[in-house]
Amino acid sequence: MKKGRIGIKTIIVLIVIILAIVLFYFNFSSNKKETPIKTSSINKLTIIDWLGGINRDSVKALEAGFMKKYPNVKVVEIPVTWSGDARGGIRTVLMGGEKIDLVVSAWPSFVKELASAGYTRSLDKSWTKYHWDKLLSKSWRSLGSVKGVSYSIPFVYGDRSGLWYLKKTFKNAGIKPPKTWDEMLGGFKTLRANGIVPMGIPAKTWAQGETFETLYIRINGVKMASKLVAHKIPWTDESVKATFRKWRELLQAGCCAKPNTMFATEWQDSADNVLKKGKTGYFLMGMWVNARAISDYKLKPDVDYGFFQFPALGLGHDNTSIIDDKEFVALKSGKNPKAADEFLGYMLSKEGTKILAKFGFASPSNKIDATLFDPITKKSINIMKGLKVHFVLGDMLPSDLSDEYRMELQKFLQNPSDANIDAVTADIEAKAKSLYK
Repeated sequence: MKKGRIGIKTIIVLIVIILAIVLFYFNFSSNKKETPIKTSSINKLTIIDWLGGINRDSVKALEAGFMKKYPNVKVVEIPVTWSGDARGGIRTVLMGGEKIDLVVSAWPSFVKELASAGYTRSLDKSWTKYHWDKLLSKSWRSLGSVKGVSYSIPFVYGDRSGLWYLKKTFKNAGIKPPKTWDEMLGGFKTLRANGIVPMGIPAKTWAQGETFETLYIRINGVKMASKLVAHKIPWTDESVKATFRKWRELLQAGCCAKPNTMFATEWQDSADNVLKKGKTGYFLMGMWVNARAISDYKLKPDVDYGFFQFPALGLGHDNTSIIDDKEFVALKSGKNPKAADEFLGYMLSKEGTKILAKFGFASPSNKIDATLFDPITKKSINIMKGLKVHFVLGDMLPSDLSDEYRMELQKFLQNPSDANIDAVTADIEAKAKSLYK
């Protein structure tokens, strides 16, 4: 009997020990399984975003929405210091060895530059895997491709041949948005009589190109514009000189401030002068002005301010417009291509396009809900449906040529004489010859 009682106790003790060991290993293995899920560092998505203001806010909102949907991914932005043109700052970051998954670009020529330098990652397989062809047209894919290989995906686009104005400024002056060239020039005296500078040209860095480029396609058409940026015709061509002479008509009619004032003005300053201070009648700029008017100035679109297409010249190309886009370029140095592709798909999704629409931006994705657009965005999109469009000329040029081109436009504004037009076009052509070999 005694031995039997000892045996039962021993068995009970052994059972307790076994249960304790089982519970220990169960908890240990469970903790091991949870660890990778909780670790977000291995799912870091690194992005270069050089944008500022409302443009940056929209991208930050996209990133926040993406991280909410994918909580195991952390988006990290690399800051870029730049002035005038962000490409220099981006190059510095990349040459410094940073591991970047995506970079925001606004220049098709820059995508080519990055591809030539071996920085880009092909998105061809991702297009097939994620069925992006069902969200974007072939033309958008082509714009982000180099030699038939896809490297970038656009997330916003817009009209660059539209003029912005404050409705009370026009009402007080007793004028309406001009529909023809003669109406435009004729309204300058009326605006001047009311103490208003008719047209703003912010020429401190790059925005002086807005007027030249819209005039160029209105005079010569989009096919000639394509030949010019590809250097199939020289910058000394008559089409270029005719554009400068047409621009001179604006200057001689008293459109703008003095050159020194233009050279001290950025696009934000012109936006303030037109839509906030009412000191300038209107100015030519991209659709991000709409987002600034809504978010920064707290104005009601098509109530407090308006937007109209550049007036007709009557030269056979009035159904044209300059357009732009902003895109994310995939880089092969990044450590998380899967998360990068998921982010690209997210920004094209209904959720992503909804975020952009709230900021007043139009996405090229067909998932966009047009009912979310404000009246100005709707108007702009409807206008562009019937137009022949061309991408911003300056952004399609090699970086060095783009810098030269914009500097020569400033020289023209200082002296719009025929002799200086010859000198300006000759200087741009000399630079182009050194780069297109």
